[in-house]
Amino acid sequence: MSKYKTAAKDRVPVVQKAAFGAGHLVNNLLPGALGIFMFFLLTAFGMDPFLAGLLGGLPRIFDAITDPIMGFISDNTNSRYGRRRPYIFVGAILSGILFAVLWQLDADNSPMYNFWYFLILSLVYLIGNTIFSTPLIGLGYEMTSDYNERTRLMAFSQTMGQIAWMVVPWFWVLIANPNLFETQAEGVRKLSIVVGAVCIVLGVLPAIFCRGIDASNMENRKQITFSSLFSNLRELFKGIVQVSRNKPFMRLCGATFLVFNGFQMVASFSYFIIVFYMFNGDYGLAGNWPAWFSTVSAFITAFLVIPVISWMANKYGKRKAFIYSTAISIVGYLLKWWGFSPGNPWLIFMPLPLMAFGIGGLFTLMMSMTADVCDLDELENGMPRKEGTFGAIYWWMVKLGQAIALVLGGLVLKVVGFDQNAAVQTVETLTRLRIADIIVPAFTAGLAVWVMWGYTLTEERARQIKAELVERRGEL
Repeated sequence: MSKYKTAAKDRVPVVQKAAFGAGHLVNNLLPGALGIFMFFLLTAFGMDPFLAGLLGGLPRIFDAITDPIMGFISDNTNSRYGRRRPYIFVGAILSGILFAVLWQLDADNSPMYNFWYFLILSLVYLIGNTIFSTPLIGLGYEMTSDYNERTRLMAFSQTMGQIAWMVVPWFWVLIANPNLFETQAEGVRKLSIVVGAVCIVLGVLPAIFCRGIDASNMENRKQITFSSLFSNLRELFKGIVQVSRNKPFMRLCGATFLVFNGFQMVASFSYFIIVFYMFNGDYGLAGNWPAWFSTVSAFITAFLVIPVISWMANKYGKRKAFIYSTAISIVGYLLKWWGFSPGNPWLIFMPLPLMAFGIGGLFTLMMSMTADVCDLDELENGMPRKEGTFGAIYWWMVKLGQAIALVLGGLVLKVVGFDQNAAVQTVETLTRLRIADIIVPAFTAGLAVWVMWGYTLTEERARQIKAELVERRGEL
């Protein structure tokens, strides 16, 4: 157990934690809804699969460019309302409105018209979303300077973020329900407006209630003007180089890439195994089991796993908490062999409490440790603090991993012999699919443990860095 007690000034009030958590709910709800709605580009709007694939991949490239730029802008902003909050407020409104507008497609339009409409609006939407999400992540890193309070803050926000994943799986059911909507296209259009409105209401809360570091006297910030554009680009690349040389941060990125990439590669496999292995390809019999599988997983993650991980981090330190939680998740992946049982569908919930330690521990601990890394960067490289840049690069890496995972996941399906046009899959295919569903995430999780074994930023070192920074700044 940590021998340090968090000072009152370093504690984040519950109202601020809840507001920050509301922002994270939005940060999960938007991509979650986007992923579900993308499926209906094929079925509801008649989009060619290849064009739909381009619409999924091309905006990610654009997103990878805008994230670091927005991180740099928010790091160097000088405003009476703080470095992050004005962007969060405006970005939340833009994200909600543009998400709804993005999905106002008409099936009667030509496929190419819908393709260009969606592609152009996707790029505009991503700008609005980047204005919201990148400063939000940076704000979380600076809301407290205490080692353990950072974990509590991230645990609270991740718990609220999981609410999105309890809701999102049911979008499939709602959109396809003829009693609610005459067509799937109508369902997508109307539900996107609801999602956008919810995101606006919840997304502005961090801008209103949360407080970051006092940056009024922060030195060495660059002027954000059009005339200083090229010099700022040089500073941006310089900051990215500095961040990439931060060895503890690179370990965080590497471990996250492995755990998240392994999880995402097989994320859709559970759905296929439930339908084709447990229910022999009968979608009617499979019913809502896949949705319940995802919802229960998110519920367990939010209200069981994340509190346990927060306790583990306080007792054993963040590095050990990550290693223990990742090891537990490997056991959960192995139990999937017996959990997916044609004879007893209820067993699919058996591995979930252990599997949930993987993703639940990952983002709770990694975001907390990234905040510690920002202190190390200030010690080594001085002002301005670069929470926005660190957050942008970290989440850029997550998005890159997700894009790679989608490609590799399709490749694995092809290798195991999965035939999307077949109503019934062969026994050999399903066996190979089930093995891949276990081996891939277990193997990448094991590699992540190896990467984090040499992580050196312990609680003692983090508190030492904090003390040195306080002395350097002349704070009381």
